[in-house]
Amino acid sequence: MAERKRYIEVQVPFLGESLKVLGTAQELHNKTIKLDLTRKLRGKGLTIKLRIFNQEGKLFAIPNSLILASSYIRRMMRKRTNYVEDSFQTRCADIRVTFKPHLITRKKVSRVVRKNLRNTTKDFIIEYSKERDYMTLTQDIFDGTLQKTLLPKLKKVYPLSFCDIRVFETKELQKIDIEKAIELPEPEVEDIQEVPEEKPQEEDEKEETIKKEADVKVE
Repeated sequence: MAERKRYIEVQVPFLGESLKVLGTAQELHNKTIKLDLTRKLRGKGLTIKLRIFNQEGKLFAIPNSLILASSYIRRMMRKRTNYVEDSFQTRCADIRVTFKPHLITRKKVSRVVRKNLRNTTKDFIIEYSKERDYMTLTQDIFDGTLQKTLLPKLKKVYPLSFCDIRVFETKELQKIDIEKAIELPEPEVEDIQEVPEEKPQEEDEKEETIKKEADVKVE
């Protein structure tokens, strides 16, 4: 007889909370959950995808990707500026990961400057990742440690108004140490993705509404 579906508690150690998801422990294993963290992060449009793992009957959700919303990035754009994007794979201490950084300059710059910013960012992230495992790297991106460390190096190339990781993800999550991942403490978030010297958001941006509830989607 098939096991009856019911709402099961799924622990999310990375966020220090739990979720109720409909299904069975066997069915939910390796499924993914999407959470909109806009409200939790005070307006920063970040979506986190969590993958569920069944550990001896208990379900735990581990971050699989962090993605900034396109609408959020558009709000950071200003007239007479340039943006710099890149996409590349690198290896952290345990698995391969994909980075897609996004930078916005204070004024329009030449192609040479944009290339220099792109290369400096890539070189820094590759070196930074080598020394850290996947979960530590995820925490550093989520709480802004990586971005805060990267910013001074980019300022030597050209001043920025925005510096963040638009996409961070992996296809090798099963290879990490799950036991270690579920024991990590909840990261302390520091909202530094927009450079401190940037002027406050304009009135029309302040009128942007923030979702009152997180959107949860199981795939």
